[in-house]
Amino acid sequence: MSVLLLEVFYGGSHKQLVDLLKKSVEDCVSFTLPAKKWHWRARTSALSDKYLNIYTDIQFSVLNLAELVVLRPDLARLKKVLYFHENQLVYPVRKSQERDFQYGYNQILSCLVADVVVFNSAFNMESFLSSISTFMKTMPDHRPKDLDRLIRPKCRVLHFPIRFPDVTRFLPAHKRLRHSVRCDDIHAPATQSHVQTSTIYATKCCPELTIDSEPSEKIVNVAGPQQSLEPMSVTTRQETLQIQPKSRPCGDERENLQPLHIVWPHRWEHDKDPQLFFQTLLKLKERQLSFEVSVLGETFTDVPDIFLEAKEQLVDHIQHWGFMPSKEDYLKALCQADVVVSTAKHEFFGVAMLEAVHCGCYPLCLKALVYPEIFPATYLYSTPEQRCKRLQDFCKRPQLVRHHVTQVNNVNFSGSQINRKDSYREF
Repeated sequence: MSVLLLEVFYGGSHKQLVDLLKKSVEDCVSFTLPAKKWHWRARTSALSDKYLNIYTDIQFSVLNLAELVVLRPDLARLKKVLYFHENQLVYPVRKSQERDFQYGYNQILSCLVADVVVFNSAFNMESFLSSISTFMKTMPDHRPKDLDRLIRPKCRVLHFPIRFPDVTRFLPAHKRLRHSVRCDDIHAPATQSHVQTSTIYATKCCPELTIDSEPSEKIVNVAGPQQSLEPMSVTTRQETLQIQPKSRPCGDERENLQPLHIVWPHRWEHDKDPQLFFQTLLKLKERQLSFEVSVLGETFTDVPDIFLEAKEQLVDHIQHWGFMPSKEDYLKALCQADVVVSTAKHEFFGVAMLEAVHCGCYPLCLKALVYPEIFPATYLYSTPEQRCKRLQDFCKRPQLVRHHVTQVNNVNFSGSQINRKDSYREF
């Protein structure tokens, strides 16, 4: 199979995906442009000399396709796969009049040209398809109808593949892995002796983990509602794990005296709603609660003013502040944190949240957007007040999260699934 990857914004999670595909897919070639000025990339990238001069013995491509196919009609005969990491029909803007019609219109045209349209989540797909009709009504007249019906049969969901490295050496004692957990970079594919449902963490001083290897054909839906923060049973087709706490409390008392460490690992842009996040932290500070914060994530040309203001107001609570170019340093910082928080106004997948979970963080995210598709209900909040209340409780009792067994299924989002399932070959 010959594969051509075209990425006009080669940075962040876009770069992460392209790099993973290049390693995982045989006979793969990529043509990329630097991650700068995405507005201009969306408008003009099809005219790039790099794309106008690409060779044509390719069967598979990933790009906004409409203009490129017009400029290179020889590419029309190839099988064209369009991958949606986000969609412009519901991407949040500060004011409705700021939404540029062209970006969403280009995506719709590209879907009509493509043979297969792949979304990184069901939320991304459904929000796009259900918004097409309303979006086209912004045209003054001669509005096309039923475009969603033309596009939907082409659509598929393929979760963003993440390469989860082995972070055991970075974990503090209370996060140290207590079970054989498959890590993409160092282990062979999981077998019946491996847990294939959830990443299991336990405290160093809680060895009371028993495994019942009796096979079970029933799978417990770990994404369903969970009311307790206590360890729970997790059932897979291969084995049943039960955490059986003893009467004595787990954890070292000195560890529990350490302040709760909160991490926010998102892009420093308005759509991630940093204003709401910092408002919550300032409430915790006003209530004289003990906590530390690490504000990570990539910055771009325009950084919201709230970051400078928050840095001054939270200076005594800051553990890390700013983007970490080194992936290893970034993972170390995540491993030292207790809770990872999202306040995003939009999220079509959320790589940073799952990476933090892999590093042993307790996730706290909105009960909306893509999050209910990925995270069990115990990690979701409905209102800012609920989020603040959860963090307040965690500040008072950090052992609630430090001794918690993570119930998030990372296996479904592992990059190795590309090769194991050969998901891309069905296209």
